[in-house]
Amino acid sequence: MKCAVVVFPGSNCDADVYHALTDDLGVDAHYVWHRESDITGYDVVVLPGGFSYGDYLRAGAIARFSPVMVSVQRFAQRGGLVLGICNGFQILVEAGLLPGALLKNDNLQFRCEWTTLRVDNHCTPFTSRCRKGQVLSLPIAHGEGRYHVDSDTLKEWNDAGRIVFRYATAEGDACREANPNGSLHNIAGIVNREGNVLGMMPHPERATNSLVGGEDGRWVLGSLVDYVERGCV
Repeated sequence: MKCAVVVFPGSNCDADVYHALTDDLGVDAHYVWHRESDITGYDVVVLPGGFSYGDYLRAGAIARFSPVMVSVQRFAQRGGLVLGICNGFQILVEAGLLPGALLKNDNLQFRCEWTTLRVDNHCTPFTSRCRKGQVLSLPIAHGEGRYHVDSDTLKEWNDAGRIVFRYATAEGDACREANPNGSLHNIAGIVNREGNVLGMMPHPERATNSLVGGEDGRWVLGSLVDYVERGCV
């Protein structure tokens, strides 16, 4: 598996993603600067978290115009696997690769803490190692992670199983108390209609080694490795 880790000015999780993929999962990963326009030869593209330039306007609003995003959009249209984490999720939404918007947290606080997620769809390239209803422990670090979308799209995405992760208790209950940012229906991660683009606010790359608090991120990143190694892309 060959993975591109896109680096925007202000990215601060690119090294975390690179380390998790290369050192913990044995993936052939490479940094790709946001001004590059060629991502030929990669199986997976990851847009990492951070504070991409232009976030003062709206998170991801300027980064989505970076030259690399034209290639990412074409890559996704051809069925390539794209994972957007935190700010990467925001960029995917701004670029129109995923529906909805990421708004300021309802408490107007920057939340940096461990959360628990329920896997609602285990039949995606990003969750193939998981079982439906499985609870994962992953950290968040964001100020604009409150997912919102119009009611018609919400119904479509919910009915079609495109809501992949929801904030939940350790018992798997998606309740208000488990929601750290006020996201609609506790949504923490969604896929596009084709199922090859995932955006999620929690950070799987920060949970691939017990030395840093947990290994549940391997369920997500490892699923990608399995999917590619099975020759599904």
